[in-house]
Amino acid sequence: MRWLFLLLLVLNLFYYVWHQQQTPLRAKEVPPMLLYQGAKEDIRLLSESDKLPARRLTQAPAERAPNVEPEACLFLGGFEEEATGKAVEQRLLSLDVHSELRAIDAPASVDYWVYLAPLASREASIRQLKELQARHIDSYIITQGDLVNGISLGIFPRSESAEAVMQRLMDAGYEPLMRELPRAHRSYWVRVAPGSRRLVDDEMLRKLAVDFSGLHHQIMPCESVASAR
Repeated sequence: MRWLFLLLLVLNLFYYVWHQQQTPLRAKEVPPMLLYQGAKEDIRLLSESDKLPARRLTQAPAERAPNVEPEACLFLGGFEEEATGKAVEQRLLSLDVHSELRAIDAPASVDYWVYLAPLASREASIRQLKELQARHIDSYIITQGDLVNGISLGIFPRSESAEAVMQRLMDAGYEPLMRELPRAHRSYWVRVAPGSRRLVDDEMLRKLAVDFSGLHHQIMPCESVASAR
C-alpha cells in the first residue's frame, strides 16, 4: 500500500508540472505607443519652460487729449453804463461786424458787516433788537440768508469803522461778529465775433474811441465774460 501511495503522489506531481507548462503566459497590458508619445509631448520640463519667450500683455497707451488753448476774442468797452455798450454794439453791427454785449463783475473793494448771531428764536431776537434800539444803537433784524433772525449792526466801507462799532457793543456786554463782503464792480464790454475780428483794424478803433469816451480794447478768452442779456 505504501508503494501504491507513493506512486500516486509522483503521478500527481508529474501531472501538476505538465499542466503548468501547457498554460499560456498572460501578456501585460501595454498602452499604445501613440498614446505614450502624445502624453510625452504634453510633458514639459521646468527648465525648458523657462527658455520659452513669455507672452506680455501690452496695453495701448491712452490717447491724451490735446491741450487746446481757449479761443481769444477782441473786447471793446469798459463802460459804466449798459446803454453805452449797446450803442457800441449797434455801431459795429452797422459796419457788418458781428458782436455781442457782455458784462463783467470784477472785485472792487470789501465792505465790513457787523452783526449779532441769531438767537434761539425770532422772539428772542426781537427782544434783543428793542434793547439795542433803547441804547440808541442802529440795528435791524436779518430776514434772509444763513444769518436769518440775527441782528445787523451796519455795513462799513472801512475796517476801522467796523471795529469801532464792535468795541462799543462789547463794552455794552454784547458779542458782535464781523464778516467781509466783497463788493464787485460791473462794467460792460462788447465782444467781437472771431470771424469779424479782422474787420476791426486800428483805424476803426481810433474812430470808436473818439465817438465813445472811455473805450478800451482787450484780448480775452471768448467765454470769460458772462452775457449781459
